[in-house]
Amino acid sequence: MSRTEHTTRTPVQMVALLFGVVFTLVGIAGFIPGLTTNYDTLMFAGHHSEAKLLGLFQVSILHNIVHLGFGIAGLVLARTVRGAYLYLVGGGVIYVVLWIYGLLIGMDSAANFVPLNTADNWLHLFLAIAMLGLGLALGRRAQPGHTRV
Repeated sequence: MSRTEHTTRTPVQMVALLFGVVFTLVGIAGFIPGLTTNYDTLMFAGHHSEAKLLGLFQVSILHNIVHLGFGIAGLVLARTVRGAYLYLVGGGVIYVVLWIYGLLIGMDSAANFVPLNTADNWLHLFLAIAMLGLGLALGRRAQPGHTRV
């Protein structure tokens, strides 16, 4: 009879994994006509792309690639408690910076190369709060069999 090792994920790992899955799916969805409106205007980068994920969030090929990269990072980093914590807290900080950046740049300026719109800015604020809050709250808990992060 063989024994199978049973590994369990901690809450911080599960949340990081969830964010990783969602970001990966969002990155893929940005390349699917129908889920992305005005798909024929999708550009590599820049505010001239009128493509909008779910008809709301302005996207470009670069924007979609960033989501895919961020999602894959979450999937990889969720494998350890420390990685999951760093992904959530680091990602939260990145989204605070993106939120501030989105507030400061002109939507029609060359600085809006990702591109971002008002819906993106609100989403970035929500993601910053959620990732930082969950990362800090869940990452500080001592888990049985795990050390603190």
